Amino acid sequence: MVDMTAVLFVPPAAPDVAAAHYAARLSFETDVSDVHHDLESGVPGWVLIDTRSKEAWEQGHIPGAVHLPTNEIETRAADLVDPGTVVVTYCWGPGCNGSTWAALAFARLGYRVKEMLGGYEYWVREGFSTQTALGRLHNDVDPLTAPASGAACAC
Repeated sequence: MVDMTAVLFVPPAAPDVAAAHYAARLSFETDVSDVHHDLESGVPGWVLIDTRSKEAWEQGHIPGAVHLPTNEIETRAADLVDPGTVVVTYCWGPGCNGSTWAALAFARLGYRVKEMLGGYEYWVREGFSTQTALGRLHNDVDPLTAPASGAACAC
């Protein structure tokens, strides 16, 4: 008798079920590379929201982002973000669910929303510029997250 592998212990979903699942995930998520592309291209119709604290924002943030800590979304969102605008939230990184909480808060207010996977951590690790009170900083690419050449991974 052959032991079943850990990978196949739970069988994969049928292709149509898998397609629906992954399509649904993409409707909720985006990544730092796509956000960077659209910010650099000036694509309209969406806004990037940094959901971290004031101290975190001042330490560094994504140029073009709007600072709106999660606990202020309910009271300040309408003043900062047009209700017809798609919102993309981010927080520290994959180990933090702050952007998930923020996305939930925006959705409850009626906004269409996506969460940026990887958060600020992967923005920095992929070598994209950040902003501080001292100006714009250029970050080195972490070769564990993106090609060291800075070229797109073409995922």
